[in-house]
Amino acid sequence: QVQLVESGGGSVQAGGSLRLSCVASGYTYSGYWMGWFRQAPGKEREGVAVIYTTGGNTVYADSVKGRFTIAQDNAKKTLYLQMNSLKAEDTAMYYCAAAQRAILPWWRLHARYYEYWGQGTQVTVSS
Repeated sequence: QVQLVESGGGSVQAGGSLRLSCVASGYTYSGYWMGWFRQAPGKEREGVAVIYTTGGNTVYADSVKGRFTIAQDNAKKTLYLQMNSLKAEDTAMYYCAAAQRAILPWWRLHARYYEYWGQGTQVTVSS
């Protein structure tokens, strides 16, 4: 079955950096939308950055453009999120997700369209 396992979270000071990793298994990996979502306490889950595993088309939330970079290693079936210039408002549980279905462009950062999810990794940014 599909498994997504995140790692790399932690606690950093504002302005610092972290790199999250997500190792995928149990499916072909190619031809999926995969991405990173986050959820802070009391808030809805929001899309951060997604990538189409075949071709590398990416979409970013406005709040992270210029600071976060999504990347992948297809051979390792691994997704990354490089997070720089972290802010206190980036504090959240970060989840890796995958979608086999085709997703219209304006829905690609919406969590409801992703059917596979990891357990999450916590990112805490102190100001």
